[in-house]
Amino acid sequence: MTGVATVRLTAAQALVRFLAAQYSERDGEEQRLVPGVWGIFGHGNTAGLGQALLQAATCGDGAGGPVDLPFLQARNEQAMVHAAAAFAKMRDRLQAYACTASTGPGSTNMVTGAALATTNRLPVLLLPGDMFAARPADPVLQQLEDARAGDATVNDALRPVSKYWDRITRPEQLVPAAMAAMRVLTDPAETGAVTLCLPQDVQAEAYDWPEAFFRRRVWHIDRPRPDTAALARAAEVLRAARRPLIVAGGGAVYSRATGELRAFAEETGIPVADTHAGKGAVPWDHPCAVGGIGATGTAAANALAREADAVLGVGTRYSDFTTASRTAFADPGVAFVNLNIARPDAAKHAAVQLVADARAGLQELRRELRGWEADPAHRERARALAAEWARTADACRAARTGGPPAQTAVLGVLNDVLDDRDVLVNAAGSLPGDLQMLWRARDPKAYHVEYAYSCMGYEIAAGLGAKMAAPDREVVVLVGDGSYLMLAQEISTMVAEGVKAVIVVLQNHGYASIGSLSEKVGAQRFGTAHRYRSARTGLLDGGTLPVDLAANAASLGARAIRARDLGELRAGIERAKAADTVTVVHIETDPEAPGPPSSGWWDVPVSEVSELESTREARRAYTEQRRARRHHL
Repeated sequence: MTGVATVRLTAAQALVRFLAAQYSERDGEEQRLVPGVWGIFGHGNTAGLGQALLQAATCGDGAGGPVDLPFLQARNEQAMVHAAAAFAKMRDRLQAYACTASTGPGSTNMVTGAALATTNRLPVLLLPGDMFAARPADPVLQQLEDARAGDATVNDALRPVSKYWDRITRPEQLVPAAMAAMRVLTDPAETGAVTLCLPQDVQAEAYDWPEAFFRRRVWHIDRPRPDTAALARAAEVLRAARRPLIVAGGGAVYSRATGELRAFAEETGIPVADTHAGKGAVPWDHPCAVGGIGATGTAAANALAREADAVLGVGTRYSDFTTASRTAFADPGVAFVNLNIARPDAAKHAAVQLVADARAGLQELRRELRGWEADPAHRERARALAAEWARTADACRAARTGGPPAQTAVLGVLNDVLDDRDVLVNAAGSLPGDLQMLWRARDPKAYHVEYAYSCMGYEIAAGLGAKMAAPDREVVVLVGDGSYLMLAQEISTMVAEGVKAVIVVLQNHGYASIGSLSEKVGAQRFGTAHRYRSARTGLLDGGTLPVDLAANAASLGARAIRARDLGELRAGIERAKAADTVTVVHIETDPEAPGPPSSGWWDVPVSEVSELESTREARRAYTEQRRARRHHL
């Protein structure tokens, strides 16, 4: 480049140097945007990114300058993306790890993690190895042959689950692609998985890069404020309401709007319900808090939702669990005001749209509503319903006599043993439903439950990422045996990296959540237990499999504690918290123990015709329940 200072590096070396120089800033706080790279090497990335990361760690930039981009070795490609997503969630989306995998199966293993990150609006940077751009041989090892398109590779599977996707077929294409990737990673309205596919020959190809490409660059994350006219319309809706309700979602936490949300609720007296991502935004025992809302919500929140004539959504995407499959908000004239930085979410339910940062938007709305309060009778009813639910939750959390403990009693022990700042990590199965109804969070980071994608296998990898993001907090992973068996390998990564976490494994010998759902839809828990195949029936309904998850955890390097009852569970968790290494506490639970009383509905279609009476009965109930569904227009 004539007249421009350049440096000759491979594309992989240039990318490593570029990533090490990126920073994010919000409210005057700067941090590294990409603090490191997770990876598993193979022929598609070891000669490119692998060599570049080694060179950065041992030689710096080649001109005496450091290149600080640490490498972390994972055991499973899906898991490392989960760890990166959990890290971003704990850091309020201000930082994002990169993840590199080899060509073919290594890269496609990241698809599930990418889908989770994008669904949850969490930034992760994926750097999958790709086929030869020059096509020196065709096909090469692990190439997907598509007779319709010569440029198709398995990495095209990452397109629909990425918020930005590009394939770098020439080194110089990296410059605009890398800048676009950083833009999306730091945009709260657009963020998610960002994928830069890197053909293995391009990674190793040299180019004369402009020095300016590697300068220290700060990506400023703004706090957009709502439109003045939209603000007036929102205030008009809320001032006219007699039974308003706030639904707090993840956006309230990521924008660090929790203090503003509490002040807003206290000044207006509007009750606050929360989603999984929003739990803890208002402490569970705050006078305005009424608990989780929707299909697995509390009776208090769902009663107020049914009666609400105005709903203020703060940073929520209104999933089907939040709306109880569009049955939660039953008032015929209910109106919505949605405060969200992403317009598609702000526009849901024909709402008045406040497209803005949650904290900035609440500040403006507070000023607009100054002096207005909700009806005192409505406030008192919300407090009474919340108190009544607290008594119900106490009964659910209490221990029972005889047999393995109920899952709800295990949650009671955990909630009592953990401190307010300790982080509970969970994702899938029946646990999120019980947690949304029963868990008592006072801190916005204490409840780390992934329920946008509800991905089995997220839990242990997420515990690793969460602890790396918050080393000063105790991180406790809660996982059932079904999820554990899918993705437990990152226990050994915790051991290798010296990352200490507590992992509580509930062994109920199957899939408790789907077992219960199967029963509700008339499928009689078919295929939901971990059993031997029976010679008598030909089905998987024989004896329990002799699976020893505590021994498995110990084989991966963890310390294992076996708890036979709730007393031993409590003692085991206390010992695990005091330990200096990853510790697994294992306990058997009853998969058929009753859960908390349900007050919401979730739409799962039931077979319209069947030879089974159980299915016919379930269909009759389903037909009746779905009549309550409605569009909010």
